[in-house]
Amino acid sequence: MSGVARRTVVAAAGSAGLAAALAACGGGGDDKNAAPEGTPLARTGDIPVGGGKILADKGLVITQPKAGEFKAFSSKCTHQGCAVSSIEDGVIVCPCHQSHFDISDGSVKSGPAPAPLPPEPIQVVGEEISPG
Repeated sequence: MSGVARRTVVAAAGSAGLAAALAACGGGGDDKNAAPEGTPLARTGDIPVGGGKILADKGLVITQPKAGEFKAFSSKCTHQGCAVSSIEDGVIVCPCHQSHFDISDGSVKSGPAPAPLPPEPIQVVGEEISPG
């Protein structure tokens, strides 16, 4: 075998091996580290009656306006997109310009927010609150 032919064969074999290794490591949608579907967002006991909890990593606010009634809203203020930061006295508060939103329906209690917080679907099964 000549030097050129031998290099070609070795290069081809190396490329095939690399392709096989990359295919084995490729993302086939079976990411074992991803959270499984249906993973709860929170437990009902985590959400105080008359208050709520901000899930900053999920972009959600979950509230419990009355015992056993759970609501979820986007945590992004409708004024300038700041993340809301607290829930106090029945309102969700945006720290940027002090917009206040009602915990029961996300409506604007005081501006400058021009629109309510958008509702987000959730489901409550037993003690778990999950995406709806």
